[in-house]
Amino acid sequence: MVNSFNLTLNSQQAAVAVTVSQTTQLPEALAQLGLSHSHPVLVIVGGASLISEVDFLRIQNLFVEVLAPIAQSLGAYVVDGGTDAGVMRLMGNARSQINGDFPLIGVAPLAKVILPEQTVLSEDATALEPHHTHFVLVPGNNWGDESPWIVNLATLLANQAPSITVLINGGEISFIDALNSIIAGRLVIVIAGSGRTADKLASALDRDTTDERAQKLAASGLLQKIDLAAKQDDLINEITQLLA
Repeated sequence: MVNSFNLTLNSQQAAVAVTVSQTTQLPEALAQLGLSHSHPVLVIVGGASLISEVDFLRIQNLFVEVLAPIAQSLGAYVVDGGTDAGVMRLMGNARSQINGDFPLIGVAPLAKVILPEQTVLSEDATALEPHHTHFVLVPGNNWGDESPWIVNLATLLANQAPSITVLINGGEISFIDALNSIIAGRLVIVIAGSGRTADKLASALDRDTTDERAQKLAASGLLQKIDLAAKQDDLINEITQLLA
């Protein structure tokens, strides 16, 4: 059964959320959220940890000056993990900074998030990012359980429209996210220079790593890299061409 409810996470906008228990409920969930099909979809995965202050600022600028403006100009849907941390927080803040109105959809395990006036179910539960417009709360007791749901949701939203996954920094779960996107046939763009998993995958594309997981993903043909230090116009043009 799909349950929908409203969330007030900031004073400027309300969000709408749904809870689902199986993937067959996703079309109904999207209908209740008021999200139509056949839009370009930008999936954001990864993290923003264990990096220098300079690289963090570059990643922050990537969201504010590249990713959010692209989503706004193309009328794209953006899908991520929805919590108030890492790349999800950066995406939400970027949407707010540019006064964007594109749908920003967070997908997270219900047992791992903090909902207003609800009992916290896990010691490492995390608040939802307050600038997201929609949330799909899915089954799961561990971070990473949301990964296949993100992929399935993005596929439904895109329908025949283009969709890509952008992987920035990230830890172990980011390998799972990349694999699930590739299994679904979705191109994964890794941001080289952003650290950790993204850099391991970028090295695999250069055939400069012994990491077997990275090598297998690179061999799929659905992994590409873009350098974080590239010119802003080049970043915008390359990602726009993939989504337009």
